[in-house]
Amino acid sequence: MTPTKSEYNARHLSVLEGLEAVRKRPGMYIGSTDSRGLMHCLWEIIDNSVDEALAGYGHQITVVLHKDGCVEVHDDGRGIPIDKEPRTGLSGVEVVFTKLHAGGKFGGGSYTASGGLHGVGASVVNALSSRLDVQVDRGGKTYQMSFRRGEPGKFADKSTPSPEAPFEPFVSGSELEVVGKARRGVTGTRIRYWADRQIFTPDAQFSYDELVTRARTTAFLIPGLRITVRDERRAPGTPGEFESHEEVFQHDGGISEFAEFLATDDSVTDVWRFQGEASFTETVPVLDDGGHSRLQEVERDCEVDVALRWGIGYDTTVRTFVNIIATPKGGTHQTGFEQALVKVFRKQIEANSRRLKAGNDKIDKDDVLAGLTAVLTVRLAEPQFEGQTKEILGTPAVRQIVSKVVEKELTKALTATKRDQKNQANAVLEKVVAEMKSRISARLHKETQRRKNALETSSMPTKLVECRSTDVEKSELFIVEGDSALGTARLARDSEYQALLPIRGKILNVQKASVTDMLANAECAALIQVIGAGSGRTFDVDAARYGKVVMMTDADVDGAHIRTLLLTLFYRYMRPLVEAGKVYAAVPPLHRVEIVNRGSKPNEMVYTYSERELHTLLTRLEAEGRGYKEPIQRYKGLGEMDADQLAETTMDIRHRMLRRVTVEGAEAAERAFSLLMGSDVAPRKDFIIAGAATLDAEQIDA
Repeated sequence: MTPTKSEYNARHLSVLEGLEAVRKRPGMYIGSTDSRGLMHCLWEIIDNSVDEALAGYGHQITVVLHKDGCVEVHDDGRGIPIDKEPRTGLSGVEVVFTKLHAGGKFGGGSYTASGGLHGVGASVVNALSSRLDVQVDRGGKTYQMSFRRGEPGKFADKSTPSPEAPFEPFVSGSELEVVGKARRGVTGTRIRYWADRQIFTPDAQFSYDELVTRARTTAFLIPGLRITVRDERRAPGTPGEFESHEEVFQHDGGISEFAEFLATDDSVTDVWRFQGEASFTETVPVLDDGGHSRLQEVERDCEVDVALRWGIGYDTTVRTFVNIIATPKGGTHQTGFEQALVKVFRKQIEANSRRLKAGNDKIDKDDVLAGLTAVLTVRLAEPQFEGQTKEILGTPAVRQIVSKVVEKELTKALTATKRDQKNQANAVLEKVVAEMKSRISARLHKETQRRKNALETSSMPTKLVECRSTDVEKSELFIVEGDSALGTARLARDSEYQALLPIRGKILNVQKASVTDMLANAECAALIQVIGAGSGRTFDVDAARYGKVVMMTDADVDGAHIRTLLLTLFYRYMRPLVEAGKVYAAVPPLHRVEIVNRGSKPNEMVYTYSERELHTLLTRLEAEGRGYKEPIQRYKGLGEMDADQLAETTMDIRHRMLRRVTVEGAEAAERAFSLLMGSDVAPRKDFIIAGAATLDAEQIDA
């Protein structure tokens, strides 16, 4: 079938002028029209206030989420210019809010470094708002202008401002109205706007959590800046659900304090701060007086500021920023940072290969990044971003500048001669080498079959008592305390699907030990080997050889201590296993009461699991007039149980009770263990002093 000819000429072309293009294609400017796009509009307004603070002209920013759905941003910067812009004849306020690619961030000298650089932020927000009011304090006066979907005019408000109020657009000329007086020396800008529901989806909402996170981050990046966030919406599920909620953020410690805030594990090193700057030339188009564009080489300054520390964990947290604008997808600055890290560590490990026992293997980026928490910021004029959302930095010269600064400063840190700094440098080098060895070991064992019993492979510990089943979901691994408990458990288990692994007393305290020490410890290595899913960042929960891992320890203080040690190992190096709900604690009984029945009826055996439960049982028996045999059997350990008793109470799936370990439970165990057995002495001393008054001396077993 021949397609029908259709006429296509110049009159079919559409020319979208001014803010009309923004309303027609909002996704091009804000990414989307859901909550993400709504928040992006708010970031554009906040970032303008932040740029004033970054330039040294503002110290306070207030963000208010109002009941009627609007949002207000107030700063004490210089205020938007209110005089006439020569080319357009419009006031500076109207130019900023109605003209795309207009502003003070195009190399005019107002901002040496800023987050906004395209000149479309405020005008885009204005175009996508059903109403926007702006007030400027300058020269002892307060000026105001209002807009309806980007068009300047006046709203006939009776009392409370509303986008539904009658609106009269300016016809002959715009008016920047003087609405009050400002105190002498007071400057600033207040912007209040209502997002246009013709543009945004009905479910688009401002996220209080995202706003607070952004405010906190900005306060870290600009020391001394005070940011206040107030939520007056009373929205369900928010901190301000029942009353207005306000939070204030001010962090004078800068990005060093930010790195400490982001870190979740105990430290291997202190926070190291690296700073430096360099210049580079860039060829950019420049407009001359006639409006013609010509290429010109300009010199840029780039400031680099890095705060980083390594912890004992293996998770990586790297936050990067350009002129305090977050770049979550990285860019040239992050590439330069990572290249420098790998280069320096390879050089230092090669120089100390014999002492570190590194062998001939090479470290890679993941080995260095394991346990790293870092904040990287660069400041430069007119950075090149990929897209208006500014998620990736594209300026090529920044990569080399960041790389040189980090390489120089990190080398100094790793070759320091002061005792404390030298110890930290050695600790982080050992950690990186241990990560390399762990990665290589995981790679070598990756293709090993998931289910092999002890007879099929020599890699399994000889003390493992394997089960017969190859069904991972049904199989269970019981970690038992000592050989005596192993002997009883061997007779009590169901050999079809229950495997046993004895451990010798208390395993290594991995809270204080390095990764190298952990891997060298026989008990920890046996556990990792038997579970078969790796450790640390290479742990693969789907490769685990058992559906349940059960800690079966004595019901005493030592048993609780061993459980805590095991939980710390699981949480630190096999966390996905805990998150998947595959780690359990067996609940063995403390007492066995033989209740005497009258006549020929056999006596009844009842097990209790606490002193309170025992006293409750005895009280009930006394009230019922029933007797029991003395003495009541008190189990001091699993080894004291007969096999049938252990099976009935602790191992038989039909009668036993297991406690599933949750992430919260593992975190609590780790906190308690860090407090009582960690390397930091001061919190433990405070804990002992605080609890000394409540100690009952008679309960001390001495």
